[in-house]
Amino acid sequence: MFDRIYIEAAVREHPRTLTLIEHYPKAERIHCERYGEIFNPNRQNFRIQKQNPALILAEKPGTRVLPTPPGYGLGADRHYYFSHMLNCLYDCRYCFLQGMYQSANYILFVNFEDFQADIRATAENQPDQQHFFFSGYDCDSLAMDGVTGFADSFLPVFENLPNAWLELRTKSVNIKPLLSRTPHPNVVAAFSLNPEPIAKSVEHRAPPLPARINALRKLAEAGWKVGLRFDPLIHFENCVKIYQDFIDHVFDSIPEEAIHSITLGSFRSPKNVFKKMESLHPEEPLFMGNLELQNGMVSYNKPIETELFESAKERILSHASEDCFFPCQ
Repeated sequence: MFDRIYIEAAVREHPRTLTLIEHYPKAERIHCERYGEIFNPNRQNFRIQKQNPALILAEKPGTRVLPTPPGYGLGADRHYYFSHMLNCLYDCRYCFLQGMYQSANYILFVNFEDFQADIRATAENQPDQQHFFFSGYDCDSLAMDGVTGFADSFLPVFENLPNAWLELRTKSVNIKPLLSRTPHPNVVAAFSLNPEPIAKSVEHRAPPLPARINALRKLAEAGWKVGLRFDPLIHFENCVKIYQDFIDHVFDSIPEEAIHSITLGSFRSPKNVFKKMESLHPEEPLFMGNLELQNGMVSYNKPIETELFESAKERILSHASEDCFFPCQ
């Protein structure tokens, strides 16, 4: 999968580094002092790099657990995110990661133990508060799990923190690490979902939609809590009817009692990120119509956004309680 692996000086002898490089015995190993030397320079060609990205193994220093942006949460007292990786194996054209970083290379921060210590400290310092931690903000939580061992490393942390929840945000069907464990009530496997026309046209390299729904069903039937992430809603011909039928299909495929939460949000992107996304893929139909700038964010014009959002919301609430519905607007 990788033919080049950059190894930061601080982690050359880290046990996780040594394990990871064994997975890629033919990869060229390149040493660097700091990952920023490879990841941060300007004038990198993101689109070309995405065709054959390198893996960078590094240490995440400083603050590793951060408060989520306003409006990003699932009903807990406090919400946080942490990024054990930067960049995603998939190539979804609407994703903010298309325009976030200079580089398309993947960074894996191997010092999992430091992330886990920060999570424990955050939850234990306020034992009377419910804390929700999101792991799929700058990456897909499970896409590389077969190599990184992320789930097996992090899930035990939450088994000993009764006031802490973990969301695994993913499009991956790599669910064996979860199916091999006893389900934990404070862990949510949350899948990003869009109907077939969008999955096929803009969710490049992601597992096919039927496979994702099947993975959701298997996890639910095994006793795991699952999350449905209908975000972002994308406008296209006959989209209102297609989204309504799609939402019906998803709910018909999954036991209702397994659903922890449902989020819904329309396509939206900060202006500077959108400009980079558009420059990377100027031929992408997604960027060509019905979008406008509102308060520094690029999104659909209000009539389109309202119709699409409200029709999808109505159909979701015909299947689920409003208590587990969290709009993202």
